[in-house]
Amino acid sequence: MTSILGTGIQEGLLLKPVTYPWAYDLYNQAVANTWFPNEIQLGEDLADFARMSDDERHALTYLMSYFNPNELLVNKALAFGVYPYLNAAECHLYLAKQMWEEANHCMAFEYVLETFPIDRKAAYESHVTVPSMAAKEEFEVAYIKRMTEETLDISTVEGKRDFVRNLVAYNVILEGIWFYSGFMVALSFRQRNLLRNFGSLIDWIVRDESLHLKFGINLILTVLDENPEVATDEFADEIRGMILDAVEMEERYNRDMLPNGILGLNAEYVNDYVKYLADRRLEELGFEPHYNTANPAKWMAAANDTLQLVNFFEATNTSYEVNAQA
Repeated sequence: MTSILGTGIQEGLLLKPVTYPWAYDLYNQAVANTWFPNEIQLGEDLADFARMSDDERHALTYLMSYFNPNELLVNKALAFGVYPYLNAAECHLYLAKQMWEEANHCMAFEYVLETFPIDRKAAYESHVTVPSMAAKEEFEVAYIKRMTEETLDISTVEGKRDFVRNLVAYNVILEGIWFYSGFMVALSFRQRNLLRNFGSLIDWIVRDESLHLKFGINLILTVLDENPEVATDEFADEIRGMILDAVEMEERYNRDMLPNGILGLNAEYVNDYVKYLADRRLEELGFEPHYNTANPAKWMAAANDTLQLVNFFEATNTSYEVNAQA
């Protein structure tokens, strides 16, 4: 029987015939999506930043404090916790592109920190000094430690479960819930005609992350399909519990990000969106929704499907694809 899991160095050295077309298709889409941060003229947003309130600037700085180190943390999870345990060449191709994208996102957030008058030292320190932010990072680090500092035997049922736990922690929770929650806050400024170019940068990052999420969900479902002994009721309850715990952590984080609220946005609004996201991720994994919360930010569904312009004068299309066919 074909298995996507395996640690043999000489396995996965031939791409064709492709065993998992979904991974190959995602790789090709990821290549088409290639972009570079300096293609966006962020300096044009400086006037907006100057007229934002202290609470608005706090929210933006808070997002940078979280996103910047965690893009690199995702890379560690991929390099140490996913890539070594897969034997399909098409998966390795996609993961290599995803790791480059995470590095590119890190550089994009550095670009934001370099452009806006943000205290970089304070922003860097926040992911350690702010308890709600540090708690999220500790949650993620605990899972990758099983893959790096401890022994993981992927041939055992428990080893396979640890592999799935890491995927849920990083692909589903970190990228699929926590990152998306932050993206919504970041893009909410553009809803008020602020930071339009920054919004375009976030659009590109969201487009990448949507593929990361698709890859992670497909990988989890493939592992469970090929290894049905892994998916006991007890393990399912554990995975579901991880996601619900993650929602509570995100709620505390969002209250720290928006202690007073800003125009059109407060922590309760963002947390409703978090619950909506969690229900979608639960459904994608085969669970029933838990919160049954309506999407308070329906504009997010269309935010990345519409043609965005960097500004009204330089009609730069942020929906372009490399080598796209007319």
